[in-house]
Order: sequence, then C-alpha cells, then structure tokens
Amino acid sequence: MLLHGFTQTARLWGSVGEWLAEAHTTVALDLPGHAGSDSVRADLPTTASLVAEAVRATVGSEPCDLLGYSLGARVALHVVTETDLDVGRVVFIGVHPGIEDAEQRERRKGADDATAAVLEASGDVGAFVDSWLAGPLFERLSDDAAARSERLRNSATGLASSLRLCGTGTQAPLWDRLPSVRQPVLALAGSDDQRFAANALRVARLVPSAVATLVPGGGHAVHLAQPDLTWRVLGHWLDLGQDVQG
Repeated sequence: MLLHGFTQTARLWGSVGEWLAEAHTTVALDLPGHAGSDSVRADLPTTASLVAEAVRATVGSEPCDLLGYSLGARVALHVVTETDLDVGRVVFIGVHPGIEDAEQRERRKGADDATAAVLEASGDVGAFVDSWLAGPLFERLSDDAAARSERLRNSATGLASSLRLCGTGTQAPLWDRLPSVRQPVLALAGSDDQRFAANALRVARLVPSAVATLVPGGGHAVHLAQPDLTWRVLGHWLDLGQDVQG
C-alpha cells in the first residue's frame, strides 16, 4: 500500500513505483484532499482508519506492507499505532512522528492555517505548487521528477483542507508510541535532508525491529530524485527482509 506526500497523488511514485509494481502487488491511494479523494475531509487518525478500511477491502485479511512518504509516512505511522490492521512491514520515507514542543506545534499549526487560507482565497493551485516545489526540501528534484502536471490534479480547497487537518501542527506527537511498534520498519531519508535524516535515525533507535538508511546526497523526496539508489535499498529490504544499514 503506497501513501503519497502532500500536493502529490497516488500516481506520483516515479520509477520506484514502477519497480515496486513489477515485483509486488501494489495499491496506491489518493489521500484525503488530493485528486480522486479531493472531497474527503479527514485528520490523521481518521485517514489512518480509512487506509485500514481500503486495505481490508482490497486484500481482505492478508497482511499488507505499508510504504509512506512524508505526509503518507505520517499516515502510515498512525496506521501501525492506532489501528488493528494486520501490517507486515513498514517503510517510512521522510517521516515526522510529531513536534514535541507544544508552542512550536501551535506555531506550525498557525503557519499551516495561514497558508491554507491564502491558497483558498487565491484558488491558484499552479502558483501554490510552484511555490511549494521551490522550497529547500525539493531543490534536488528535476522538473520531470517533480511531475508538476500531476500535482495540478489537486484543488485549492482540497489541499487547504489537508494542511488544516493533517499538517504537522495538528499532529499529536507519537514518539512515545514507537517502542510499541512490532513490525519491521525501514526508516529512509536523504543524508542531506538533515531534519528528516535525524528523525529516521531516532525512529530506528526507538522501534524494536527497525533500521535507518540514509541515501548519500539525497534530499527530502529521495525516491523521486534518486530512484536508483533508493530502489537498491528498498527492493533489497522488501524482498529479502534483511537489515540494510547506511
């Protein structure tokens, strides 16, 4: 089950998504507020419940591996900590288990709410996507990898709702829940994506059966910017179930 990042869609997995589909049965969802789920309004716990329902409707009682990127990684974390879905293995790319400082969390919520209001008022998804991709998180992405045209399938109201309901400022910190995660976890990040690289290393220390891998020279969207290196790690870990360290 593939869970995409903010402003993306279920289609935006690049070469890594294609390679996964060749080796595994994959299902990709449009998360609430995005593309085909544009009208769905849900916070992170509710989104996790919706994902669990979708998995059960697709594969029944069979265990399912979860792969989430950024927003999708935070959703995946809620799935494994707040639902009873039978999850096999978990891959987090660019995960954030939550802002622990209450004041910082409130400031982030205020910033996300303000951004959502501006986006809704303008209705200009193209300008918003351009501004989003121009940020430091995505400086490693080529135009092809960024897939701007696919992101334009999203609407201003949908993206604004995702920011308000699923932004990092609304997320209750889940760091203290990580020791209860029993699934094998791969926490993946680009080595140059410093904040999320630190998150990956900390997740690997807290989850009993976890390993962190940092892709050399990688940024935030490492699976899109450096698909070959990402697939070497991801494909090996999924297929062989072996700990991969970097």
